Amino acid sequence: MFGPFERAIAGRYLRARRGERFVSVIAIFSLVGIALGVATLIIVMAVMNGFQADLMDRILGLNGDLSIYGAGRTISHYEEVTDRVKKVQGVISATPLVEGQVLLSAGSFNSGGVVHGMTKQGLLDLKSVSSSLIAGSLDDFQGDDAVAVGVTLASRAGLSIGSRITLVSPEGAATAFGTVPRVRAYHIVAIFDAGVNDYNASYVFLPMHAAQVYFQMPDKVTQIQVMVQDAQNIRPVTMRIVNAVGDPGLRVLDWTNANNALFGAVQVEQNVMFLILALIILVAAFNVISSLIMMVKDKTGDIAVLRTIGASRGAIMRIFLMCGASVGVTGTVAGTLLGVVFCLNIERIRQVLQSLTGTNLFNPEVYYLTHLPAKLVWTQVGEVIAMALTLSLLATLYPSWRAARTDPVEALRHE
Repeated sequence: MFGPFERAIAGRYLRARRGERFVSVIAIFSLVGIALGVATLIIVMAVMNGFQADLMDRILGLNGDLSIYGAGRTISHYEEVTDRVKKVQGVISATPLVEGQVLLSAGSFNSGGVVHGMTKQGLLDLKSVSSSLIAGSLDDFQGDDAVAVGVTLASRAGLSIGSRITLVSPEGAATAFGTVPRVRAYHIVAIFDAGVNDYNASYVFLPMHAAQVYFQMPDKVTQIQVMVQDAQNIRPVTMRIVNAVGDPGLRVLDWTNANNALFGAVQVEQNVMFLILALIILVAAFNVISSLIMMVKDKTGDIAVLRTIGASRGAIMRIFLMCGASVGVTGTVAGTLLGVVFCLNIERIRQVLQSLTGTNLFNPEVYYLTHLPAKLVWTQVGEVIAMALTLSLLATLYPSWRAARTDPVEALRHE
């Protein structure tokens, strides 16, 4: 499509000589604009993908892919239901648990919290907790006087292994003087870091029997957490579990229903950010148009001479198409490399900037996670590259068409 003559002329025009520096500077700004737009779009989309994936892993890792609740407040025949669920195809584990809200107290520290009572094996199956212990051991997670707490809670309350934390439940015993809250102190046997600040600050785990005694639920649980093999395709598994349970008094709720608003908001934000940042590339494409128009005006005499020695209008158009496309392609390639390298080293870059500035650039109490995630989705990278190349090519059409329409007689007459 592009002959050697056209490539030679286009290469000559891209190498500015004396008196042509201004046009060259505009072309460089256009290239830098496209590169920065592509890199920014790739980085932001990767961070949004990483945030969504990490958030999903953390939340589902702690709450399960789906849960089974009783129509009332508790499930009495939970062992039978758990055995049925474990036999369903696609289910990895099913863990009964007792859940309740309490006031956490240790010395002068007081804060609201959530208690999860489960068996030792159930807590071992909860990899987000059992694989992230920073102190203590789950070997001691048994009996009626053991509790596992998060690292943020332990830090705020000044707790360590062997310390005592008091749980206060508002649902106490009714007396002649009113309802008396239930108060019980437990020894800390393990401290975990689940990776989500809210869980580290407010979730505590009790052995199943201890939780049943504390919340006065003998041989009962509040829900059954289920982990599946493919959380992204959970609907078929949910239907199989509903059929296997066969109890209209039990409600099955998967993560798509329980956290639909949260993940829906993240998806909307991702789409909006894509549209907003795509405007950077669009602005850079307009810079390509302006630089090419100025180049065409500056090369009017050259175009006339080329036309008189036999160059066709198509050849002239292809010459300026190559000039504009070269800027677009070079900027896109440079931006893609910059964006990919930045994403692959984003956590190191954050730590370096944090050490240089002495400030916390990613506060887990604000951003919900403890690190800056980034996940490259190569299909999205391809979409960004295709969009940048398309806009760059479209930006060259009108100036190239104007150059091809130049009348050599009029141009030489005014020359």
